[in-house]
Amino acid sequence: MAKLNENYEAMVVFSLKKDEDGIKALIEKFKSLIEKNGTLTEEVNEWGKRKLAYPINYENDGYYVLYTFTAKPEFPAELNRVLNITDGVLRALVTTK
Repeated sequence: MAKLNENYEAMVVFSLKKDEDGIKALIEKFKSLIEKNGTLTEEVNEWGKRKLAYPINYENDGYYVLYTFTAKPEFPAELNRVLNITDGVLRALVTTK
């Protein structure tokens, strides 16, 4: 029998080329997408501006955000797809918790 819900984490690194309002808008966009398709188990954990381990698209810093949520097993693949095609997202990783 398939599991109904699974625990996941999504770590997202946003580009600092967006202004502060642009980053906040992206954070809210993905928060609402997760809430529409699952349940946030914790508040969105904003780590803030941090130095990247290596430059990505000629950027040395990024804005880190961690989402912890439960959802059906089909949703994380869709979330990962949307994250990777969104302008302003440098890197994203969705994992099972």
